[in-house]
Amino acid sequence: MSDTVQTSAADLNEQARIRREKLAALREAGSDPYQITRFPQTARSASIKANFEAMEGKEVSIAGRLMSKRVMGKASFCHIQDGEGTIQCYVSRDSLGEEPYAAFKKLDLGDVVGIRGEVFRTKTGEISIHAAEVTLLAKSLQVLPEKFHGLTNTDLRYRQRYLDLIVNPEVRDTFVKRSMILREIRAFLNARGYLEVDTPILTPFEIGASARPFFTHHNTLDMDMVLRIETELYLKRLIVGGMERVYEVGRIFRNEGIDTTHNPEFTTVELYEAYTDFRGMMDLVEDMMKTVAQKVCGSLIISYQGQQIDLSHWERLTMAEAVKKYSGVDFAKVGSDEEAVVLAKEHHVELPEQPTKGAILAEFFDAFVEDKLIQPTFIYDYPVEISPLAKRKPDDPAFTERFEYFINGTEYGNAFSELNDPIDQRERFERQVAARKALDPESNAQVDYDYVTALEYGMPPTGGLGFGVDRMVMLLTDSASIRDVLLFPTMKSL
Repeated sequence: MSDTVQTSAADLNEQARIRREKLAALREAGSDPYQITRFPQTARSASIKANFEAMEGKEVSIAGRLMSKRVMGKASFCHIQDGEGTIQCYVSRDSLGEEPYAAFKKLDLGDVVGIRGEVFRTKTGEISIHAAEVTLLAKSLQVLPEKFHGLTNTDLRYRQRYLDLIVNPEVRDTFVKRSMILREIRAFLNARGYLEVDTPILTPFEIGASARPFFTHHNTLDMDMVLRIETELYLKRLIVGGMERVYEVGRIFRNEGIDTTHNPEFTTVELYEAYTDFRGMMDLVEDMMKTVAQKVCGSLIISYQGQQIDLSHWERLTMAEAVKKYSGVDFAKVGSDEEAVVLAKEHHVELPEQPTKGAILAEFFDAFVEDKLIQPTFIYDYPVEISPLAKRKPDDPAFTERFEYFINGTEYGNAFSELNDPIDQRERFERQVAARKALDPESNAQVDYDYVTALEYGMPPTGGLGFGVDRMVMLLTDSASIRDVLLFPTMKSL
């Protein structure tokens, strides 16, 4: 394998050839390992170590991958890696018999084996299994990366995640934690009376949102379809239908760039609760993050890429307050779009396509604030220009009841007091689609008039929240890239 350091490609090819010859010999002798259909596991490595006093002297059957082997004449030591970790096994000719012991010595690293034997502790104090029987369950025809250098090529690790999981135990730990995080999110929401639901991944048309979708074609219906870019509009239809608290752990697809925090397909949680607002969602986020971090990490003080993050304290600032704090510009004193344009030019802030005061405020936030928000921070009261689905603030309709929350300079989630005025919603959708088509005349974006119809039946005041699961996993596992928390990230074909 090209990722090894001390073994040439020619040597690896020779070793792979030898392994195939060993398999051929086994089959010739009527011992094809691939014909074995099951092996009863009565114990696993970590459980044996954790309960040694109770298990000492008892017979167990374990199964896993052969990760090391040290042959010393009539006796040998090896390490078996199972789903919990590794454990040492002592294998001797006297215990196995001459022919089985000779067969054991021919095993290669990477072979999957089953071992039956008694639990004991060696003279050096290592908890081990004294093997009475060794069974080859699957022959590894490929050579594992060289022991001391491992699998370090990140591109190869992502492409061959199965190999990454074999040779890098900390990678397995990350994905075990990912599963725990999802479990604790569900437990938190279920305990609050939320109902988990599923909504369509294939949708009938492209909506006016800025995210670029993936397209496909349904042969039976003979119609083009779109892979969803959000779960929001279907979930809010359920609120209209009387399901007062719903959430979905959903796969989302966006035909956009790839970097350390973006993958074309990713996992989100979106949730909606009737009869609350964005402040209720703010409280929910804070409680949820504290609960999940405590359950998964055992602490509210976590380390992320060298930064100490304190999840026990959350700051709350309006977008205008944050811009004033970090740039010195007070948008409360800006009276017109023209004044905002002048300020943007003075501070070398990029002008948006439609240079309104609210849109320029958002650009100031991106330029001066976001990367400063290291500790958990809620930013709320977003301009209406960039919040097409959020309810306007009753006392200041230029802003909406919306927040995003940030940690370590990265946005983690987005929440609204949901817009439930069907007339306002129709107008915003139509403006959004028109703006999209003005920027991209080829766009087939449409207004979701059925969603507007749903609102016309009456949606109660509702708080909604969406957040990325992958970024949350990155935070709680101290992972630098989204690819480190996706088992199979999107990669360009070789």
